[in-house]
Amino acid sequence: MAASACSMELLAELSLVVQALPPAAALVELKGAMRYHRADARRLGEVLRVRALSRLGVDVRVGIGPSITVAATASAQIPAPGGVLTIDPEQAAGWLGQLPVDALHGIGERQAAVLREYGIHYVGLLAATPAATIQRLLGGKAGRTAADRARGIDPRPVVPRTLPATATVRYVFDRHTLDGADVRAALLELVIRLGQLLRRREQAAQAVTLTLTFAGNSRWEKTRRLAEPSAHDDDLRLIAYQLMDAAGLQCGRLTRLALKGEDMLKRLRFRGCRPSSLLG
Repeated sequence: MAASACSMELLAELSLVVQALPPAAALVELKGAMRYHRADARRLGEVLRVRALSRLGVDVRVGIGPSITVAATASAQIPAPGGVLTIDPEQAAGWLGQLPVDALHGIGERQAAVLREYGIHYVGLLAATPAATIQRLLGGKAGRTAADRARGIDPRPVVPRTLPATATVRYVFDRHTLDGADVRAALLELVIRLGQLLRRREQAAQAVTLTLTFAGNSRWEKTRRLAEPSAHDDDLRLIAYQLMDAAGLQCGRLTRLALKGEDMLKRLRFRGCRPSSLLG
């Protein structure tokens, strides 16, 4: 599936195999996700679109196909503002064949111009042209890639994203504060936000760092490790309060707080995904 301008966190709710496709798209492996959610690929694409609209206020284009090339090409064919287009494996070759060559994902404007000059205006003609001819026109590697993708050959897997090794939440006071109650309330808000972020990412922190910024931009920072990896509010609150107590605040005028989870571990909800269908 290929979904442009979509939050990676929304995609991660559907599948753990998610790959960013800069600048504004992503790839998602759905084979394992379909088993887990007991839904077909199109249904998952529709769920993604509804969630993006309801949570982010944006529409997305969701292309679904048997390979990265087909899914990404399908996504680009959806008219604005968004929608879902599913290309079944048996339909892929015929569907690609009727498209202009510059619509094939991976074909740039310069390559498309060279192909059109040679009389190759559609993907179907590109697929029917001997690969050696395409290599002479576009160059060895680029020609082989273009010829293969026009024929629906694209063995690339979706490479799962690497989640950040840290997670940081921040609080900025409206004015310099000495009030212990206000500071504790702000710290508790950070604990809750950090816990939500970790659980949404399916991660657990093994250490927590508290950073205090004072008037004049001086800083105090300290890190403590948890007894065991956790994303639970109670565990995070205990370590955060211990860190605040260690700061020994008396007359410092605070301007900002930052709470950072570090040394993350991944907590999987389901396993066994292998490349097949693609979200994008």
